[in-house]
Amino acid sequence: MSNILFSILLICCTSSFKSNATVDIASVRSMFQQAAADEAACKKMIRMLSPYDENNPLLLGYKGSGTMMMAKHVFSPFSKLSYFKKGKQMLENAINTDDKNFELRFLRFIAQTNIPSFLGYDSDIKKDKEFLLNYFSQIKDIRLKEFVLPALIKSKYLTTIEKQQLK
Repeated sequence: MSNILFSILLICCTSSFKSNATVDIASVRSMFQQAAADEAACKKMIRMLSPYDENNPLLLGYKGSGTMMMAKHVFSPFSKLSYFKKGKQMLENAINTDDKNFELRFLRFIAQTNIPSFLGYDSDIKKDKEFLLNYFSQIKDIRLKEFVLPALIKSKYLTTIEKQQLK
């Protein structure tokens, strides 16, 4: 009897520990970079971020971005649209919770500038671009700067002058 009680207690403590564990943002960023080209990385990222919601807007934003990216990895148009809509909602919820978060605005900018225009998810490109350009120099986290800079430099939505200002 005590073995059963101990097992139940162990399971409860383990699952409680897992849900309270924090995720290393560097790992999330790395998986995000791999997720567009690698379905396994995309799935792994989504699984790792599954416990996160509006209580952690940044991780919810990455979960939403990963969910949108899953649309690249499925064949069915219905599945593609479903992943896109679900991920878009998560990302928008994250931004609504923390609209001054540079990284969340970057995630939306990247999403909106890389998805097909017929999906109609492009209304914040100009606003996010201005936000990113205005606040890039204020970022203290060097790893975040190193993460976002290559994508901004590659973006066809930034002018040559704007790209030079970022360097």
